[in-house]
Amino acid sequence: MTLEDLGYTDALEQFRSGHALNGFGIGRVVAEHRERYVVRTIDGDLEAEVIGRLRTEARDRLDFPAVGDWVALKVHEPGHAMIYRVFPRSSVITRKAIGEHGGTQVIATNIDHAFLVQAMDRDFNINRLERYLAICHTSGVRPIIVLTKTDLFEAGQVDGLKDQVRARIANVPILALSNVTKDGCEAVRGIMEKGKTYCLLGSSGAGKSSLLNNLLGTATLRTGAISTSTGKGRHITSHRELFVLGTGGILIDNPGMREVGVTDVEGGLEVTFDRIAELAQDCKFTDCTHTTEIGCAVLDAVQHGELDEASYTNYQKMKSEAAHFRTTLAERRRKDKEFGKMVKRYKKDTGNL
Repeated sequence: MTLEDLGYTDALEQFRSGHALNGFGIGRVVAEHRERYVVRTIDGDLEAEVIGRLRTEARDRLDFPAVGDWVALKVHEPGHAMIYRVFPRSSVITRKAIGEHGGTQVIATNIDHAFLVQAMDRDFNINRLERYLAICHTSGVRPIIVLTKTDLFEAGQVDGLKDQVRARIANVPILALSNVTKDGCEAVRGIMEKGKTYCLLGSSGAGKSSLLNNLLGTATLRTGAISTSTGKGRHITSHRELFVLGTGGILIDNPGMREVGVTDVEGGLEVTFDRIAELAQDCKFTDCTHTTEIGCAVLDAVQHGELDEASYTNYQKMKSEAAHFRTTLAERRRKDKEFGKMVKRYKKDTGNL
């Protein structure tokens, strides 16, 4: 396997040469387990961890390696290496960290396309699809919607669900498949390009791991059935992992996400809800919030049935979440800065500088 097989590009090589990294090994993070990493190199997989300086200089979780990252490393003992540098990312998909004030969770990095996987039975939720789309558009990742479990529906029902999605989401490819009969799986494999990186996003039980197994042609990952008591998927994929398909495409599997909290996705909302952005140009006020203003073209479109009300409501909810995230993040950084100043004063007063 070459670095190019893992997605290495000329831009990454230029960064390596321009930052005196020629004396280091190069690899891509293919798995992460509690800040210990598996890095794939041309000589095989290595267990790795970050050096102390990289750890102490990190401002937040975004500064640590993540699955999909390219890193500069050195082997310190057989099978084990230390990570000295994380290469610049072409894209990074994040979500709001669950239970963390102003925190961000990295889902994957250096992604070209994201498969938004959703089962057409109990998991079907267009609001959630719009959340994934906002995250993708903010990250500069091109989304592809994948609807699974077609074997549970008649052809007309499948077409009807696809039409429901198209009524609210335009200009995004939609694929439908069955992981049981494998009908439609070949279409997914056919659009994946050699050297390009794709990731799977969706809830537990949506069929992500089953799809990956079908694309790989082997039962690499354990899969589970939907819980009959809750109707929710069982957690099978417990960590993120990168795979290289036989056709050359690169695919990152992710644990199921029952909560898709957005971070600062303002730009992504403009792309995801392009119809609202288009209508907003005709609002009376340039700073219109599209909530109560007189002369709001967006509200007028909702009232006259020209804009889907559910989509409008979802837009406003995500916009509010993004604003709240920015506020809490700013507050967190302010407190961190004050704490840093307090530590410096203490060291100065006690002579421990």
